[in-house]
Amino acid sequence: MIVEKMNEKQHIEYLTRLLRDQDYARLIYEFRHDHEVDVALFMETLPDDETAFVFRMLPKEMSAEVFAHLEPETQLRVIEAFTDEETTTMLDELFIDDAVDFIEEMPANMVNRILRLVTPAKRQLINRYLQYPEDSAGSIMTAEYTRLKKDMTVAEAIAHLRTVGEDRETIYTLYVTDGQRKLEGVTSIRTLLLSKDEERIGEIMERDVIYVTTDDDREKVAKLIQRYDFLSIPVVDQENRLVGIVTIDDAVDVLQDETTEDFEKMAAISPSEKPYLKTSFLELGKQRITWLLILLVSGMVNGVILQKNEAAWTAMPLLVSFIPMLTDTGGNVGSQSSTLMIRGMTLGEIKLSDFFKVVVKESATSILIGAVLGVFSFIRVMIFDKDIIAAAILALAMFVTVVMAAVIGGILPLIAQKLKIDPALMAAPLITTLVDAAALGIYFAIATGLMALV
Repeated sequence: MIVEKMNEKQHIEYLTRLLRDQDYARLIYEFRHDHEVDVALFMETLPDDETAFVFRMLPKEMSAEVFAHLEPETQLRVIEAFTDEETTTMLDELFIDDAVDFIEEMPANMVNRILRLVTPAKRQLINRYLQYPEDSAGSIMTAEYTRLKKDMTVAEAIAHLRTVGEDRETIYTLYVTDGQRKLEGVTSIRTLLLSKDEERIGEIMERDVIYVTTDDDREKVAKLIQRYDFLSIPVVDQENRLVGIVTIDDAVDVLQDETTEDFEKMAAISPSEKPYLKTSFLELGKQRITWLLILLVSGMVNGVILQKNEAAWTAMPLLVSFIPMLTDTGGNVGSQSSTLMIRGMTLGEIKLSDFFKVVVKESATSILIGAVLGVFSFIRVMIFDKDIIAAAILALAMFVTVVMAAVIGGILPLIAQKLKIDPALMAAPLITTLVDAAALGIYFAIATGLMALV
């Protein structure tokens, strides 16, 4: 009989039921057969007073991995309930990058306690990592990598790997260094296993190594791993000495964080690392209000334009009914263009040097779109309102607005990058506000001109 696997919600409910029924033996059994991420998700649902109690039930071999996947607030609750001995054991099991991530989120008193409990060697390593800029490769690298010497034989390398591999975050990629830890080459576990025992590492290693430095931006590092499908990438200091590696799991976290930040900026929300449900309404309001006030003030321009063109829409009241359609279309076109540009820039497909290519391509595309929407608008007015002057005004204004919106949406992210501003800021809300004002100006300028000719 095939048993259907429970989904995430059902599994959490099942574990919760075991906990409420005090069926601890079965709960521990389930923990042993669950993935660490799933156990961490379950622990996030527990009341504060049960978190440490359940954590102590975890098998020793998986506790550090579960801890690394907990939210900072949950990690703090666990450590606060731990004795110094339990905390020391936990810190010894954590990989250095996970330990640094954890410490960075802790209050000062907890950081002091943690640094007091770790070994002097680990404390020195943690302090070194904490000195790297937050968005640098150094801040996300790990020191648990495998180093080989080029004069080792394959058999010696495999024996070395068996000795140290258990304490390494990854063993799939192996780095070759000299006596001063300068990076000389790279090989893989696959290459080792497929080579003869007597071959030297220097004979089978790749010498053309792609690497990053400790000061490189972490987003650049993540994109390199993504581009070349690496499982890890070496990190060197200014003297080309290997100091760590960035693994693919950390790269995925970086890309997720950067994507989330871009989405928040594109929606005119100040970036935040806190989950939505754990953010207070005051914090949520603070994140949103600044940009909304800026956009509100910018939107007042539309009122000024309407006031200055009162004579035009008073003479032809029908014009007013087309304003929402015109501004919405212009805003949508601008948002489409800016989104395409931001995506292209994020993926490295579009650069500042492509400025004029972008202008030409957006102009050509928008002329086609503008012509179609303009003709459609003309036909709509003729069918429902039977006013050829109003139809001509709307059609011409629609065409010009679409072309203008597409070009503005296409070049603003590039201009932002030139000015060292995050291109994500030049997205939907800001583009829409700018295009609305420009569309109204164009609309009434065309209306005034055509009405004067009639």
